[in-house]
Amino acid sequence: MLLKNCTLLTFLPSAIEKADLRIENGFIVERKKNLVPKRNEEVINLEGKYILPGLVNAHTHLYSTLARGMRAPRKQPKNFLEILQLIWWKLDRALDDESIYYSALAGAIEAAQCGTTTLVDHHASPKAIKGSLDIIKQALEEVGLRGMLCYEVTDRGGMKERDAGLLENERFISTNRNNTMCRGLVGAHASFTLGNESLRLLGEMAERTNSGVHIHVAEDTSDCIDAEENYRCSVIERLEKNHILRRDSILAHCIHLGRPEIKNVQKHRSWFVHNPRSNMNNFVGHAPVHLLGERVALGTDGFPADMFEEARTGFFKNRDMRYEIWDVGKKFQVSGFKSQGKMLEGRGSKFEKEQIHDVNLVGLLQGGQRLVSEIFKQDFGGLEKGSLADLLVLDYQSPTPMTKENLGGHFLFGMRSSMVESVMVNGKWIVWNRELPGVDVQSVIEKSAKIAKRLWEKM
Repeated sequence: MLLKNCTLLTFLPSAIEKADLRIENGFIVERKKNLVPKRNEEVINLEGKYILPGLVNAHTHLYSTLARGMRAPRKQPKNFLEILQLIWWKLDRALDDESIYYSALAGAIEAAQCGTTTLVDHHASPKAIKGSLDIIKQALEEVGLRGMLCYEVTDRGGMKERDAGLLENERFISTNRNNTMCRGLVGAHASFTLGNESLRLLGEMAERTNSGVHIHVAEDTSDCIDAEENYRCSVIERLEKNHILRRDSILAHCIHLGRPEIKNVQKHRSWFVHNPRSNMNNFVGHAPVHLLGERVALGTDGFPADMFEEARTGFFKNRDMRYEIWDVGKKFQVSGFKSQGKMLEGRGSKFEKEQIHDVNLVGLLQGGQRLVSEIFKQDFGGLEKGSLADLLVLDYQSPTPMTKENLGGHFLFGMRSSMVESVMVNGKWIVWNRELPGVDVQSVIEKSAKIAKRLWEKM
């Protein structure tokens, strides 16, 4: 396939270039102006439309797709732990194979329509553990997306469920080790629902399978309080002792970490994932993204995989706030409501306030592409010769000039996911002219609505 008359956009470093792209066997094999078509080569004239590398949602929960519009629980949650207990832990326990499949399928369709080509999913279905990751993989395959999947291991359902989750992770990792479209990670809920034996088993599996661990970290102060009160150490020290901090590990949220903990994660080269919309929705605070360094990506934590919207929300949240940082944990920040109705006295350090207006939220999108590139050992973030042909076509008509200097401003203030016209994954169009070839989208939506209603009744 030859894509003619493209305007190629990348963000780190910012670049705009007019060129043609030749696609073969799922890769970009040539990038030049005025490429001459080969015999029998399909030629598509994009008429100057913008091409961006496919976007990555670096932390999500596809099983939450069918929660949209669900009525609030009868008892109003007073803190983050009650949000989990009264909503999400009831939802995941109500899931069966059918609802897992349709939540993944509907979520994947929405992701593709938004230009998101890879989903890093964190799954839980305590009553339907065995084979659950294969069901999600099947849904992603039907839409044409790439995925990195794991099962959320936790102690909260007892050792039988914990062990079933461990087995599901190891089975999926081993059977998809060389899969070019879908890979497995070791999944864990959060350290406050995992005893030391469970963390040890997760760390051993990660070492045995040479995989990273995908885990929630310091999303709420309850995680930090649990580590300090029950294990006499920080959350990060617990993870480090059990070999969870690895180069391919994904630490979602990381809102309530102090500078020494952040530096410890950076030493191990693990990835941070920032989820601004979810954090705002749950009143848990805002991650100190300006301290996290270069290995940071952007996720949605179950919100729709619209990475345009996630970046924009994160940008405006940063602009709107003054963030309070407690430097090692003299006290943990509490935002909105108090997580457990208490503050935790720690080892002590000075208190400081900082403005964080300089965080490059658009750059975090490229962080997700670098994360996926490391695990798949292929270039996902570029539009260069040798890069995987995962890209989106954006029909963006700007009333102002666009340069490499103001490209980020155009993304944040002008571009929208609704402007995504076509999406390519692995050299194949999974969205063409806003339609999904081979997917009966209307039928999936209608079926999903019926299953969602049954799911809510079951909860």
